[in-house]
Amino acid sequence: MKLFSNARHALLLLISFTLPSVALAARPKPAPDHWVSTWGTASFALPASSPTSPTPPAFVLGSADYTLRQVVHTSLGGPLVRIELTNALGTDPLVVGAVHVALAAPGGGTTGEITLSSANALTFNGAASITIPAGGEVVSDPAALNLPAGADVIISMFLPAQKITISTVHGSAYQTNFVATGNVAGQKTLTAPLTMSSWYFLKAVDVKTPADTATVVAFGDSITDGTATTPNTNSRWPDELARRLQGDKATRNLAVVNEGIGGNRVLHDGWGPDASSRFDRDVLSLPGVRYLILLEGINDIGNAYNPHGARDPVTADDMIAGLAQLAERAHEHGIKVFGATLTPFTGAGYSSPDGEAARQALNAWIRTAKVFDGVIDFDRATQSATAPGTFNAAYDVGDHLHPNDAGMKAMAASIDLKLFSAK
Repeated sequence: MKLFSNARHALLLLISFTLPSVALAARPKPAPDHWVSTWGTASFALPASSPTSPTPPAFVLGSADYTLRQVVHTSLGGPLVRIELTNALGTDPLVVGAVHVALAAPGGGTTGEITLSSANALTFNGAASITIPAGGEVVSDPAALNLPAGADVIISMFLPAQKITISTVHGSAYQTNFVATGNVAGQKTLTAPLTMSSWYFLKAVDVKTPADTATVVAFGDSITDGTATTPNTNSRWPDELARRLQGDKATRNLAVVNEGIGGNRVLHDGWGPDASSRFDRDVLSLPGVRYLILLEGINDIGNAYNPHGARDPVTADDMIAGLAQLAERAHEHGIKVFGATLTPFTGAGYSSPDGEAARQALNAWIRTAKVFDGVIDFDRATQSATAPGTFNAAYDVGDHLHPNDAGMKAMAASIDLKLFSAK
């Protein structure tokens, strides 16, 4: 009996020690934070010796201590933000001395004035400064910022004097940005700053959001980038799409990121790396991407069939293969891909009958291709009703290639929002 009692006692002790461990092991792990990019841009390499101010006096990055104050327009809101900085195309380490983020004050989108009550000094792994290796990118620690949808956010970045051979830049922001001497990143206003029309060393603004939110990436060339749109008005077609998505209950959980680069091509470098070589950085690396709108190819065609000097020859079949590869790579990451037809270019500086034939062949494939999850027909949305193949005069900025603000709005209005709510 005594032996039995001791065994029973040992069994009870074993149970008492093991049950809490079982209970702890059974607890579900908390879900990881869900982040999506609410703003982003694509970059190319620019020699730092290139003047960054469009009019004298110009400044040269790295030659002195400068604060860059840059304005971006977000799409989706949330309670926490983080900033992605890039030195992806740089050849030297980039020393970032400080970064602040804040909402723009009323009118601050054109003056650079911030709302001090919203301002945050960002950290990187707890430190106020960071050195980004050549070819590298970094993400800040999260910061509290009650970010509404469709807000102007101001990012102030202090860059001490240093060697900068190549800057990683988005050259055509169509947004006034500012630069001042010294470290004035935390100031409400800048005293007599110079202005610039580019974004430097910025990759994305991410926002913490519920698990059902996601990002739509608009990937393309100058027509996506917003060439000739009115500066400081956010009139690019991706901006107009973001407003439409926010206005619909079924799609207001979606952000839009513009990854267009003027002059970009699918198969050859131009302004910026070709679409294939920048695809990982500008699409696949962004958090929360669920949809991709692919509008690329008019520059490949225009250059290949340019009657004033053709270069880098491509065929419609070459273009089809290049776009199909991009769609396949996106699908590998669970991203739905919508093919967008190329808008008219008859009468543009590099247009030709052979180029138009290639555009028509590519558009016919896009409309019927099985590689896409849907089609957005920007060609039909912008062409003349009486002269197909040419821009609707009401939408033509005047070069017969780029849409004006009204044309951008018409492009966004032609997108069926059910593409983004269908399961």
